[in-house]
Amino acid sequence: MTIKEKIIEFMRTSAYKPMLKEELAQIFDIDKLQIPMFTELLDEMVAEGLIIKTRRKRYGVPERMGLIVGRLQGHPRGYGFVVSDTIGVEDVFIPANSINGAMNQDKVIARINEVDTSSRRAEGEIIRIIERANVEVVGVYEDNKSFGFVIPDDKKINVDIFIPKADRNGAKDGDKVVIQIEKWPERRRNPEGKVIEILGNENDPGTDILSIMRKFKLHPEFPRKVRNEIKDIPEVVSQEEISQRVDLRNLTMITIDGADAKDLDDAISLERTSSGNYKLGVHIADVAHYVREGTELDKEALKRATSVYLVDRVIPMLPKELSNGICSLNPNVERLAMSVFMEIDNRGQVVDHEIMESVIKVDERMIYEDVSDILENNDEILSEKYKHLLDMLKNMEELSIILRNKREARGAIDFDLNEAKVILDEEGRAKDVIKYERRIANRIIEEFMLACNETIAERFFWLNAPFVYRVHEEPDIEKLEEFNQFIFNLGYTLKGTINNIHPKVLQELLNEVKGKKEGALISTLMLRSLKKAKYNSENLGHFGLSAKYYCHFTAPIRRYPDLAIHRIIKEYIKGNINEKVYNKFQSRVDYIAEQSSIREEVADEAERETVDLKKAEYMLQHIGKTYEGIISGVTSFGIFVELENTIEGMVRLSSIVDDYYIYVPQQHSLIGERTKRVFRIGDNIKIEVARVDVKQREIDFNLAMEEYNI
Repeated sequence: MTIKEKIIEFMRTSAYKPMLKEELAQIFDIDKLQIPMFTELLDEMVAEGLIIKTRRKRYGVPERMGLIVGRLQGHPRGYGFVVSDTIGVEDVFIPANSINGAMNQDKVIARINEVDTSSRRAEGEIIRIIERANVEVVGVYEDNKSFGFVIPDDKKINVDIFIPKADRNGAKDGDKVVIQIEKWPERRRNPEGKVIEILGNENDPGTDILSIMRKFKLHPEFPRKVRNEIKDIPEVVSQEEISQRVDLRNLTMITIDGADAKDLDDAISLERTSSGNYKLGVHIADVAHYVREGTELDKEALKRATSVYLVDRVIPMLPKELSNGICSLNPNVERLAMSVFMEIDNRGQVVDHEIMESVIKVDERMIYEDVSDILENNDEILSEKYKHLLDMLKNMEELSIILRNKREARGAIDFDLNEAKVILDEEGRAKDVIKYERRIANRIIEEFMLACNETIAERFFWLNAPFVYRVHEEPDIEKLEEFNQFIFNLGYTLKGTINNIHPKVLQELLNEVKGKKEGALISTLMLRSLKKAKYNSENLGHFGLSAKYYCHFTAPIRRYPDLAIHRIIKEYIKGNINEKVYNKFQSRVDYIAEQSSIREEVADEAERETVDLKKAEYMLQHIGKTYEGIISGVTSFGIFVELENTIEGMVRLSSIVDDYYIYVPQQHSLIGERTKRVFRIGDNIKIEVARVDVKQREIDFNLAMEEYNI
């Protein structure tokens, strides 16, 4: 345990009362010569928000002083929530007049002023800003005679940024720009900045995605130091390295990925044992062999923590020389791997497993559509082409069904979500939006990776190793109760008690609604009512998977936690673990988990924003057209409608002309005063595309004429 951890642990004890520096020094037996270093340590902990220093120079932990440390999640209307990194600490609502100059994603300290006894929601005010998150901001420049201002793209930053004339640096009205903030906002003063980059006119092709990349600080280029390091990385595997590994080059194995994938990090093999069990091999690119800890390449990988898959490009975690080259498990070439063999019985139980450093040679690079066509449709041409793999593919299908049935039996939740794929033309404009299909090949890979990740997590939990787990905490009771009210209006209910719900209850509901018109909608609403999965150095279990142990091991090319886990595993299987190595990993897993969770959230938001942008761009071409959709939400100001291709828009209440409609929140419906017509979640409805605002990602619908009885 580090000195910081000891101080925090001591301050969290029930008997602790805020102490002076001198009193703490005495408790921790700090001699006079070490006092300056101890003072520096306390100052550092205060700066990080780990502890608080009062006006009377006494120290304590925030949670025992009515304070919360976290990130501000801003809202376009000016208010926000402070979200703590500490598990179990609820979010605190911050009214607009209590933001006190903080901006979206700033790390802040908030004082809790009151707690609403009915809703149990805490309300507070920001008293200190620990770390600014928005040194650079992307937005549209608007020019005036004597000054300019920038309207941020991030609507959670709800203030315009003042730009002195001398600092516009060539920006013209309507340009997308990157500005650097020079003066931070205060109670009644907007922030002030200067233009440091002009991305182009907001209407130019490509400026839209580039703006989103800059907004989320996503840079495709790698720093020069990293580029210099990767010059020495070999393009082929050395014979010396092959001689030190288990040779699996003669084992038949394949990769199954999307047609456009270039970073292939997992291969699979499958054999039947003499006892009739399945011997599943999951072979993962040995990225840790090439990305050495502490190098500039490693530092940059941790800074990014994940590859980001935007609608028209990938911002990789690792340079393409590795991600698409020596680390990618391309066919018919030797590659280094971390191989996990699992012996699985006919009930889906992993009865034995083995982990090893290996050298492999993939036989075939297959794609999801082809494998699915072989297994689902008995495609003759593809079956002939891959006849040497047919038996293995059929066994893979068989095993994946066994594994899925086992997961379902224990209560794992399988969300049937509508995910969109945007098709772009040569200029990068949206020409079609279609739904992703989850077919048998996708499910084979999902099941095999899940089994592997669980096996690894359980093994290293019982070894008491420093580790990075993938965790999913139990849901918030209030959100579940709200969800239960939603589905009640659709004729469904959650069985048992909400206070101690088992994931199996949610899974049974999804099975009940599968294939029905409201099935995808209920899946989406359920997902929103659950907490987000994240990374943690403690094993907190995975509610959604109904798994006691889970981690991410299978994608080290594109996720840093997987890479970190590979390093830990290597030391254990080589027998190199001693106190020094253990402590080194232990000191890093907390930060890796936190950084990876933060960057994953950024990546998700950036990916979602590019998809929403292109959906709006696509619908701009279809104004006036009629579609059938399903009501996905009802509010006091209108109804949300989702189309078959996953695009969602709003029918505003003011546009419905056949009656006056009253919002009934308990029933999540609108009811006509005269006609008694009801609009409720899950209803089918025909709409006409009325208006599209690509900048705001807003799509407005009107009811189609045939919906009116006039």
